[in-house]
Amino acid sequence: MTRQMKLGAFLWATGHHIAAWRHPKAHVTAGIDIDHYIRLARTAEAAKFDMVFCEDAAGLREANVGIASQTSRSIGFEPISLLSALAVQTSRIGLVSTASTSYNEPYGLARTFLSIDHLSGGRAGWNLVTSASPIEAANFGATGLKPHADRYERAREFAEVVSGLWQGSGFHGHNGQSFSVRDPLDLPRSPQGAPVMVQAGASDVGRDLAARTADVVFTAAQTLEEAKAFYDDLKGRMAGYGREPDDIKIMPGVSPVVADTEAEAREKQEELQALIPDDVGVALLSSYLSISDLGSYPIDGPMPELPETEGMKSRQALVIQQSRRDGLSIRQLARHFAGARGHWRIVGTPARIADELQARFEGGGADGFNVMPSYFPGELDAFATLVVPELQRRGLFRREYEGSTLRDHLGLKRSDRKD
Repeated sequence: MTRQMKLGAFLWATGHHIAAWRHPKAHVTAGIDIDHYIRLARTAEAAKFDMVFCEDAAGLREANVGIASQTSRSIGFEPISLLSALAVQTSRIGLVSTASTSYNEPYGLARTFLSIDHLSGGRAGWNLVTSASPIEAANFGATGLKPHADRYERAREFAEVVSGLWQGSGFHGHNGQSFSVRDPLDLPRSPQGAPVMVQAGASDVGRDLAARTADVVFTAAQTLEEAKAFYDDLKGRMAGYGREPDDIKIMPGVSPVVADTEAEAREKQEELQALIPDDVGVALLSSYLSISDLGSYPIDGPMPELPETEGMKSRQALVIQQSRRDGLSIRQLARHFAGARGHWRIVGTPARIADELQARFEGGGADGFNVMPSYFPGELDAFATLVVPELQRRGLFRREYEGSTLRDHLGLKRSDRKD
């Protein structure tokens, strides 16, 4: 069989566009409607997606709770609980959720994900994040956001403990700098060896952690050159940890807007962009750059020089690079960023979308993609019914599942390694 791309459906309440909740066809109360999530998961499963993916942030998205576009994105189920519900409403698709190494303990998190893995017949995955928001830190008794390097050192040990616990009776305890765990879990090994481990960190230390422990990496890249540089760098680090390049699937985020004609697709995109108030776009950009005073700069002027923060370093670098490369004002950058938070955006026909994905996939920039629909359910439906058949026609994507577990779907070896 020729190499085929992997696809994840990134679920996010009303959608990934900051103004999705205002779209006339969006489901405004989606975040607390289980039937909505079940429908999305079943749509993705019918299209043979590898997985659905649920992110998390244990706090409001924006300190200014008066901005409805931001607070509407903070309303939603705790995602691991959501996966439990989706596990019994689906039968084949993978189920991946975010959980933070900064605000959890390894034993409890390992037990929770392994339980979901058994409940689903081997379809669970954990997206490891270190959490970069001071808003989250304030909800867990922290005096502030811990330094980037400290968060990743804790994450490295956290992943080591979880991976060991998932090995079953082979775990003989851990006594380290941040964690001490005595007993193995009270569950047998996973049907897939171990739940899939997913990561999204793109800083240097984040890439090292991924090369050591990850099975799947989500990333953001605007151009093929950026995507290929990340792909080559991360795959090149793996030999140092005794791993093969194909042991990790790299799946950049992509936010497609698709319609039968180019004109219709552009109209859909313009309709969404027209729904963004400038203050909302700037506030979103500020929150991801971990700065509080971006709104004090002239909105039609260039991005100011920004100090490095302890937040999402790689995303800050990506945004600043794009602003310099494309000569964007704060207003222009904020409106672009509001569509997919710095991820790749494509607007066009099914053939155009497929062409772009194929070029990046075959050009050495991706093993697949994490699809980020602008609004739900409309854009997921459009991708599933228009783009997926085109990818299948080209032999780039499966027509049927090859196995029953998430590792089967992704073409990953059964996990028997001990880290």
